[in-house]
Amino acid sequence: MKLLIITCLKEYQPDVADMLGKAKIKVFSVSETTGFKDDHTTDLMDSWFAARKESYDSLFIFSFTNEENAQQAMQLIKAYNETNATAYPVRAFVVAVEQSSY
Repeated sequence: MKLLIITCLKEYQPDVADMLGKAKIKVFSVSETTGFKDDHTTDLMDSWFAARKESYDSLFIFSFTNEENAQQAMQLIKAYNETNATAYPVRAFVVAVEQSSY
């Protein structure tokens, strides 16, 4: 069993849900969170508000699934990021589950 963890901007939720469906992952959970990005540069002329940190409405999406489905989701997410070049790509992680209660 694997734990698939995905982080993305909130507006990407429909795309991620579509990718999960294509990967045969029918059950997943979504948790809203606020992401922060500090693009601190050493040259203050590059950023007038150098101390400002940007915040973004983001999501944690996670699912317990088998290895085949997790790998399919990873491939779909990688392809999505290659096609949709953005400063805020969809991030995904696969973690092994050593034990479960069921």
